[in-house]
Amino acid sequence: MWYLAVVRILIVDDEKNIRTTLRACLEGLGHDVDEAAHAESALAAARRQPFDAAFLDLRLAHSTGLDLLAPLLAENPGCDVIMITAYATFDTAVEAVRRGARDYLPKPFTPAQIEHLVQRLSEQKTLHHRVRDLESRLQDLSPDVDLETRSPRMKAVIDTAGRASQAGETTLLLRGENGTGKGVLARMIHAASPRAAKPFVVVNCPTLSEELLTSELFGHVQGAFTGAIRDRAGLVESADGGTLFLDEIGELPVALQSKLLRFLQEKTYERVGESRSRRADVRIVTATNRDLAEAVRSGRFREDLLFRLNVIEITLPPLRGRSEDILPLAQRFLEFFARSSGRPLPELSPASKDLLLHYGWPGNVRELRNAIERAVILWPAALIEPAAFPERMAPAGPGGARLGGDFTVDDIEREHIERVVARTANLEAAAKILGIDASTLWRKRKKYER
Repeated sequence: MWYLAVVRILIVDDEKNIRTTLRACLEGLGHDVDEAAHAESALAAARRQPFDAAFLDLRLAHSTGLDLLAPLLAENPGCDVIMITAYATFDTAVEAVRRGARDYLPKPFTPAQIEHLVQRLSEQKTLHHRVRDLESRLQDLSPDVDLETRSPRMKAVIDTAGRASQAGETTLLLRGENGTGKGVLARMIHAASPRAAKPFVVVNCPTLSEELLTSELFGHVQGAFTGAIRDRAGLVESADGGTLFLDEIGELPVALQSKLLRFLQEKTYERVGESRSRRADVRIVTATNRDLAEAVRSGRFREDLLFRLNVIEITLPPLRGRSEDILPLAQRFLEFFARSSGRPLPELSPASKDLLLHYGWPGNVRELRNAIERAVILWPAALIEPAAFPERMAPAGPGGARLGGDFTVDDIEREHIERVVARTANLEAAAKILGIDASTLWRKRKKYER
């Protein structure tokens, strides 16, 4: 449930006609209002219930609003206080803000001024609660979509995502390695946005040929190509009013990039084989693990399209970059998989915890989840030891894939690739070290995931 944009407001003024007029104006805007004539009744009201905002007169009968400001905020720390006075000066305004007031409104004021000010407060409160609700939803989801965090870096990502979600037209580019949760974050941005009631549609860009991907996105008419036996709407049309998530946008064919750019600019498109233009109101969110700036320099990605997609960029840190999350996530996965498989809750041994903390996690949260699921299902004892985890996680030395050991060439290649990827910033950098192109590296890592 989203927080409704109704603000609970306290009016503190010793003039009854001011309280009556202000109350009528605020209640006419749909807000809940209480009032107090002096400091004691104001503090009593604040103890009874929290207020989102307070209109506080600078001069009260037996005290000043400045003196009341601190105890009022102590009772209601989240309250936005607006000082009101007929004796407005620069010094009193500065002093009020210094003591914690949110705004300053001189008398006489008009209903339009009140409406504008309270609307702004309402929007800020709504955004604050939506961000907080988004964080709560992220923490309560199953491990398949888990972004729980203790990391300041990841908390900043979630906060940015919550704020960006409110800009329902703005395109977003989510960056990060495979398994960091880009798709999960995209779903959460949609769920927190004004488009939440409309569809969230996913397109995985590398999975289809250029022709089929064009048809998948924009649809086709009967006879447009071999196999087009009937008219078909595309995913852009299916996402009308909602969000279209283009995963691995860096793999989008160059010829199709121009069609996407036109759609972003004009909101119009044509089905394959059709001349009639159609319109769709769609928010575009994209994700990539590639360096798109490098792709632009090499001619594999249009610079003008990158500018259109990268209005707000959010980069998810790799799991190795938020090590404080590894053991809490592992514990949560243990509880989830023990509960879902009907097994007693196991415990990680100290050696297993050490292993999890020092492993590079090239597959990030997704790899951690899979490793814990495997251990819960296969390990027979209540105390999970390092041997419960895949051999690739073993540290270098005995038990790990190493030159001269009893391992296949594929084992050695996989171990080397995962270690290089784990210590580099992106796939392009890893591919350069390995002496292969990024697309080859991407295919090899996909093969390892199977």
